Amino acid sequence: MKLILAGATGQIGRMLLRDFTAENTTSGSAATPHDIVLLTRSAASAALLPEAKLSGVRVIPWDARTLGSWSSEIDGADAVINLAGRSVNCRYTKRNLTAMLASRVESTRVIGEAISRAARPPRAWLQMSTATIYAHRFDAPNDEATGLIGGSEPDVPRYWDESIRIARAWEETLFSAPTPHTRRVALRAAMVMSPDRHGVFDTLAALAKRGLGGAHGSGRQYVSWIHEHDFTAAIRFLLSREDLSGPINLAAPSPLTNAAFQTILRHALLVPFGMRSPAWLLKIGAFFLRTDTELLLKSRRVIPTRLLENDFVFRHPDWPSAAIELAERWNQSKRK
Repeated sequence: MKLILAGATGQIGRMLLRDFTAENTTSGSAATPHDIVLLTRSAASAALLPEAKLSGVRVIPWDARTLGSWSSEIDGADAVINLAGRSVNCRYTKRNLTAMLASRVESTRVIGEAISRAARPPRAWLQMSTATIYAHRFDAPNDEATGLIGGSEPDVPRYWDESIRIARAWEETLFSAPTPHTRRVALRAAMVMSPDRHGVFDTLAALAKRGLGGAHGSGRQYVSWIHEHDFTAAIRFLLSREDLSGPINLAAPSPLTNAAFQTILRHALLVPFGMRSPAWLLKIGAFFLRTDTELLLKSRRVIPTRLLENDFVFRHPDWPSAAIELAERWNQSKRK
């Protein structure tokens, strides 16, 4: 399979690259290895990735905005996975929100243009989206059919609407692209948990080890998450299922409250105590860490109905077992 992977230098891109290159090198895998093309705005950074040095992996520069020589790689490819977009782990200033929107919409638009011009368009286009598109709510979970798209919810900061606006524009760009021969999937991903440095789990585990692993805010808000192994397995599943298109929730089937999530995380890390962090304290900490409290305080109660209805099997469906597995690997990485 020829696979185009845009945004491979980010945390999720590296997860997928590890997974696909491991399949290339595993004994007993298909005789013909995957041809993996990494589209990146920083070819120098991509070239430093260990997987980029493996046979079957090529690094191609692009600016994620305009058509160029890179677009010839789209012609004849089997699938495109676009993960490109500015990190949301930043302060939600007007400048950063504008950059988040532009990086997502422009990269999606130009990939759509490249596909529409291809003589042999790819069969599948998996486009990163976000579970943040759903409403902040406590009353019921959000799935693809009955979930409430967010915006203008009461009792939340109005600037949270900007995240919804960005997510909606992202998906609208995908589904309005003139690509009738290419199946399109919007990956509405929850927080992807891996022990990788600077990832979500790494950040939360480090705080817990410092005694800051208590509930965030009221602790009532729901946390939706997915283990990295299930995320990469779901991507391979969606590549193989030519009957699936449209929005797909990538989240474990058991979201839980923030208070419960944090308690289980502490137990997995063998940390006996965690100080609760009220919303006002989180705002101060977010200011100095140059991030935003929406990432912790928004209630994301998301369930993967379409994956479950189509017989996808989660290796880590529940947070207690997932947290233990992640904590073991996280502790090992810190000992190296």
